[in-house]
Amino acid sequence: MNNSIASYRAQYRLQFIGPSYRGWLHFAFTVSMASSIIVLCALQLHAVTRWEWLALPLTFVYCNLAEYFGHRGPMHHLRPGLRMVYERHAKQHHRFFTEKEMAFESSRDFKVVLFPPILVTFFLLVFGTPVAFLLAWLTTPNVGYLFALVATAYFLNYELLHFAYHLPPEHVVSRLPGMRILRRLHTAHHDQELMAHHNFNISYPLCDWVFGTLHSGKK
Repeated sequence: MNNSIASYRAQYRLQFIGPSYRGWLHFAFTVSMASSIIVLCALQLHAVTRWEWLALPLTFVYCNLAEYFGHRGPMHHLRPGLRMVYERHAKQHHRFFTEKEMAFESSRDFKVVLFPPILVTFFLLVFGTPVAFLLAWLTTPNVGYLFALVATAYFLNYELLHFAYHLPPEHVVSRLPGMRILRRLHTAHHDQELMAHHNFNISYPLCDWVFGTLHSGKK
């Protein structure tokens, strides 16, 4: 490992990862909270009509857009009131993991990839819930629950895929169908010359393709 990267990782762990941090507990919190919301929403559905099922693809597209513009915008360009988001992602995450050194060294490094529990709670409850209630009021309760279900599933999918990209390349998850391509796209995004311009979709590069920011990762 490059000495400067090793030095920064050691400094980051000392400054930002407390001795009580448990990476697998953090991972379990994210998965269990999101999964609970998904199951709860699914149990509330009743006699869903054909037009209500349209909430599934529409919410997926909405989430892909939100992922893209959130990443392309405040995560890589400093915006008023969002300095912490910019610092944590562009200045810390991209310095901790480069295109040459993408893998975790231990479960303590999970903190550099997974959203903090407070932000998980914010995204799933404070941000998502009002939108779901608004959709339920404007349309039907089924649409509101379907939105919450898909949005939460998309968030969990985002977290799991991003986590997988930072596993060692020889890990069994890294060899799953399609993972090689997605890992290559995200690894290219960690190239300092590309990160502010290409591959902003962490999950599926739909918006990168539409908006012309997709980079194959091949040199």
